[in-house]
Amino acid sequence: MSVPARAEKPILLSQRGVSTAPRILPVDAAPDVIELAPDCRVPILWKRSSRARRLSLRIDALRQAVTVTLPGPLTPQDAMPFLKTQRHWITKRLAALHNAPAFLAGRTIPVEGIPHLIVHQPAARSGVWIEAQQIFVSGTEEFIGRRVRDFLRNHARTVLGQELRAQAQATGLRPTRLDIRDTSSRWGSCSSSGRIMLSWRLIMAPASVRHYLIAHELAHLRHMNHGPAFWTLVDQLTPHRHTAERWLKHHGSALLGAR
Repeated sequence: MSVPARAEKPILLSQRGVSTAPRILPVDAAPDVIELAPDCRVPILWKRSSRARRLSLRIDALRQAVTVTLPGPLTPQDAMPFLKTQRHWITKRLAALHNAPAFLAGRTIPVEGIPHLIVHQPAARSGVWIEAQQIFVSGTEEFIGRRVRDFLRNHARTVLGQELRAQAQATGLRPTRLDIRDTSSRWGSCSSSGRIMLSWRLIMAPASVRHYLIAHELAHLRHMNHGPAFWTLVDQLTPHRHTAERWLKHHGSALLGAR
């Protein structure tokens, strides 16, 4: 089951998330943009899900687009009137992306919830490393962004792997595998085979937020839905649910849009 980024909580969903990651399908005559203002047109990404119960919207942070999930027989033409009523919501979420961390020299980005200054040291031979709340990056300036992303992704693989194993051992809920991926609209997912996926961008969030999202995915090993029993289990696995959801509502979009 997928964990939508809380800052992009789906509109009109009867559950707290989409039950499965829907497939992108060709949709005949589907509008490819929505006009938010005379000088502001935003791309629309259409998805269809056989398991979705309601029409939902969320922001694709990396593509700066609106993702619309269509349930069952609903068509893009059916969805457009509702989509237009959500112009304010879309505008507000896209505006939040302007606060996204930038992986550039002199900028400050969070690592495990703690601000770190990116410092360029072109003559150094150590690649990328952290020291005294600073991220030092060697090499030419044009590759700083890529090197910081690679470093954070590897750091996420280590830290999130350790945290997942610790929670799995404490709860007795054992996933079959952990994948670290770059996703733009969700923090994690859990497949029916027990494979858990987490976004590497989660390494920028505080420990309490990481604990909650890992607990969320572990709970899906027992409940492959977002029903009452699922949320009861989540609350048993972590004390951070509500504070983490509030934090994600305010900061999640920025992290998903970091680049």
